[in-house]
Amino acid sequence: MLALLEILQAGGTHTASDLAERLGVDERTVRRYADHLLDLEVPVESVRGRYGGYRLAPGFRMPPLMLTDEEALAVLLGLVAGRRAGLVSTSREAAETAAAKIRRVLPKALASRLDALFATTDFTSPGREVPTPEAAVMLRLAEATRQHQPAVISYTDRTGRRSERTVHPYGLVAHSGRWYVTGTDSASRELRTFRLDRIAQVRIAHGTFAVPEGFQPADVVLTSLAVTPWRHEVAVAVQGTADEVRARLPRGIGGIASIEPDVGDSADWVLVRLRAERLDWVPGVLAGLALPFVVREPAQLRDIVRAWTDRIAGCAAATSPQEAIAAWGPR
Repeated sequence: MLALLEILQAGGTHTASDLAERLGVDERTVRRYADHLLDLEVPVESVRGRYGGYRLAPGFRMPPLMLTDEEALAVLLGLVAGRRAGLVSTSREAAETAAAKIRRVLPKALASRLDALFATTDFTSPGREVPTPEAAVMLRLAEATRQHQPAVISYTDRTGRRSERTVHPYGLVAHSGRWYVTGTDSASRELRTFRLDRIAQVRIAHGTFAVPEGFQPADVVLTSLAVTPWRHEVAVAVQGTADEVRARLPRGIGGIASIEPDVGDSADWVLVRLRAERLDWVPGVLAGLALPFVVREPAQLRDIVRAWTDRIAGCAAATSPQEAIAAWGPR
């Protein structure tokens, strides 16, 4: 609808077929958009005849967007930050054109100050380039989630296998630059988590469902990601309470379970389980816990931890770049 208004504001009379082609919709949708604009008191005129179509009433101009300095800054910073974090479910171009449209309807003085801010601002962390879900997919799933209606999705899993399944969406979750939906899957009748960027189509089905009491979508997604099958299954016993270890372990990296203490040891121990494609980053995570630990599996992780600690110790003893490079060894 906003894209239609953008075309009409450029002036002239546009046929329904031309508008449909430019917007990528059918002519019935164009007529519906025009009716919506009329409902918003935008004077869209319907011109009959051979050269008829739609146009804006002569002299009409969109009024300036009445935002305070703080409100305008919040909107534009939200677009920039969301795009850089990979949380905006649109293309880079869509985010940029949305920001440009907002700037065009702001008062000139405010728009100039905001342009100066963004022209002189740099970021310490690079923007994330991650697959983004289709806006239509996200919006339909959000509608199904709020109305507690089943959603039929076309999904491609991590192996490339495509399937169609019905999901009871309990919640949408944004995590680490990606969007997920979690709920009961009709195919397995189990709780599942799906990445939105792997969903091609969504259709809301008839019926309703109830969300389990106390259900926490974010916790479920983090647990699901932690147990996703990877090359290595890691199990490490850590001395400490579950709350203590959980507070020091990066969120969503693995699961924690209680274990029976060894004979003669009255301290609390928990078992940390995680899965990884590579093991070279695991020693750093274990060191960050600052707690005693015992590697249970895989056995090769012990060698990796030992080599990692030797390198760290060598660098700590080094007094020159050459000694540090020699202590670290080949990369």
